[in-house]
Amino acid sequence: MDLSNLKPAAGSTHSTKRIGRGQGSGRGGTSTRGHKGAKSRSGYKRKRGFEGGQMPLFRRIPKYGFKNINRVEYHGINVSTLQELADAMKIDTINLDILIENGLAHKSERVKILGDGELNAKLNVTAHAFSKTAIKLIEAQGGTTTTL
Repeated sequence: MDLSNLKPAAGSTHSTKRIGRGQGSGRGGTSTRGHKGAKSRSGYKRKRGFEGGQMPLFRRIPKYGFKNINRVEYHGINVSTLQELADAMKIDTINLDILIENGLAHKSERVKILGDGELNAKLNVTAHAFSKTAIKLIEAQGGTTTTL
């Protein structure tokens, strides 16, 4: 037995319909496409959103909104979360690597530290951005903020 004499199991395959091979075949003439119209022609492809000539939904609904292509998306982390992390790991320096290791951010994300919650540890924090409240809270405890 080798690759040259392999065959599919008996009854598992069917012969294809031979279309457009004369009237005697039973599938000549219109070749199972019905009569006339765009769908019977060769090369027919229905346009995306085509609704049979009716005005398509995407053209009936008005346009609205605006997408700023220059927008920078930040992943927010609150000061209270940093406090919990510092207590759990007993550290005083928090940077992106530590946040990524603990599942608080992904390596592709930009991180912004936000000022919600309490902070009672002196922390040296490194991130992409800080809110004004976060800077106040961190520096009030004697910590530092470093923007990447």
